[in-house]
Amino acid sequence: MLIVSAIAAFTIATCLPAIGGIELDLAAIAKHWRNGVTKLVQLAQPNFAFVPRTLAPLLETLQMALVGAAAAALCSIPLTLWAAAPTNPNRVTRGVVRTLNNVNRAVPDLVFATVLVAMVGVGALPGVITLFLFNIGIVVKLVSEAIDAADHRYMEAGRAAGGTQFQINRATALPQAWPLFANQWLYALELNVRVSAILGIVGAGGIGRLLDERRGFYAYSDVSVIILEILVVVIAIEVLSNLLRRRLV
Repeated sequence: MLIVSAIAAFTIATCLPAIGGIELDLAAIAKHWRNGVTKLVQLAQPNFAFVPRTLAPLLETLQMALVGAAAAALCSIPLTLWAAAPTNPNRVTRGVVRTLNNVNRAVPDLVFATVLVAMVGVGALPGVITLFLFNIGIVVKLVSEAIDAADHRYMEAGRAAGGTQFQINRATALPQAWPLFANQWLYALELNVRVSAILGIVGAGGIGRLLDERRGFYAYSDVSVIILEILVVVIAIEVLSNLLRRRLV
């Protein structure tokens, strides 16, 4: 109870500008609530005649998501093994990989996309690279921690038999880690569709560019169609991922 009270008090304190908290203007929300209602009414009236124009950008978004996830899947295997203590006893190389991955995870994906758009131009390429980095950060972090927390008696047996670290990783660690990798790769693919839609707003390709364009023209009925399409695609990928997980695990 004491902990709950302390958390509640801290939360309230962060909302008080007088002591350095954030300023929540609830009065403005109450005053301009009609603006929000108007937008919601427009979003509730999707313009399905706009669907044909969304197909090409939506396909580009799916391609970005798939390519980014596939490239990250290939590169995440050695990086994960280098980041986990049981599969990489060398503290120096393990520390370097973990540090680089933490730096990668610390940079928001929108920042990556904005910088890459400035470097390579508007289009799908900066989006794919951003998704690749985003996926690497997730997979390497989660799978390496799972490997660290697992039971490694089979690896000790391999060392006792005189196997090298590479042989032990290939023969024992990887077969045990495949379900972990598969789960995280599928999870990354699910995330990529949603993330790529956001990245398009800064020019990184996909349906996000069209979404930002229609929002800029206040065409909320068109925006509603795009949101519905993203929702359908995300649900479809999640259902497919769950089916694949049942087969793999």
